[in-house]
Amino acid sequence: MAAGIELVGLTKRFGHGTAEHTAVDGIDLSVSGGEFFSLLGPSGCGKTTTLRLIAGFEEPTAGRILLDGNDVSHIPPHKRNVNTVFQSYALFPFLSVFDNVAFGLRHAHVAKADLRKRVGDALALVSMSSFASRRPGQLSGGQQQRVALARALVLNPSVLLLDEPLGALDAKLRRSLKVELKALQERVGITFIYVTHDQEEALTMSDRLAVMDAGRIAQIGTPREVYESPADAYVADFLGAANLLDITVAERVPDSASTVSLGEISLSTSVPVPVAQGATAQAVIRPERIRVEAHGSAGPNRVPALVERVVYLGAATQVHLRLATGESLQAEIPNEGADGASLAQGTPVHAYLPADALRVLSGSPAAAPVAAEPLAS
Repeated sequence: MAAGIELVGLTKRFGHGTAEHTAVDGIDLSVSGGEFFSLLGPSGCGKTTTLRLIAGFEEPTAGRILLDGNDVSHIPPHKRNVNTVFQSYALFPFLSVFDNVAFGLRHAHVAKADLRKRVGDALALVSMSSFASRRPGQLSGGQQQRVALARALVLNPSVLLLDEPLGALDAKLRRSLKVELKALQERVGITFIYVTHDQEEALTMSDRLAVMDAGRIAQIGTPREVYESPADAYVADFLGAANLLDITVAERVPDSASTVSLGEISLSTSVPVPVAQGATAQAVIRPERIRVEAHGSAGPNRVPALVERVVYLGAATQVHLRLATGESLQAEIPNEGADGASLAQGTPVHAYLPADALRVLSGSPAAAPVAAEPLAS
């Protein structure tokens, strides 16, 4: 049965005195039973340490870890109904696939008939039944990953922890297996907590995700929420390609279109502005939301630009622009026709920045936050 996970003020420090390092810094997090939840961030952000704390491989310096409401903070790993799949897979090279998957059941003294059925079911679940007699060295990387998953799932954990399990695979195999992994999680219905630095993996598979920075959670939400409404410049820049622009809030209108200044050019944004009027801040717009139009295009939110570079990506064309205000922008045009093919270095164009795609961020160092509205009496 799927279990929920709750982290309360979870903290982990390594070292002592001046050499002390805080790897996880007071995290509060709640993961629902049956949820596919990802911890996303660069190396050193604390995501793997958080996973190891949940698994029981590390003890917290402070805070609590609740598994279905029970405090397991100081319970050893083998007494938690949690299993882990590592990037290295850690399969026994001298055992067959069947015996690798059966290892934990034998250690738990499961009856032979039940063991055989459970191993058979686990291998069938990951489409590896026909490989039961092979050794790990006779399998591809993707097949080894499936065996590692079967070995973890055969013990019926209430939570499965996955530490960058696709990291050792090539890009094409990762793309196919991440879809399989999400489908597998939906079939078994247990809680998955997935650690990755790969934004595409997190966006593709997660029900929700947390972006981590320096041991803290920068933002939690669904993939769509975090991608389209980043909390600050760090999240915007880490999660997908992002164009960050230095702007000034010229006119802030609550619940309506506001105006920002990009150099001498005025732009409208229909997204609520989280900083005060007159403040300097950063705005973000994703490359796929920018439209590259013919030079001289009329209308609001159009900025004169020059094409600096065109990169053909197959499904899309990446266009690097230099705006008249001096900023660089990256646009992405789907290859649905000849739109990208007509562009060349040095071509004058207009960049259209839709008002609903231009979002002012609250996390800019120079941005003054909006004062709280007074409560009605």
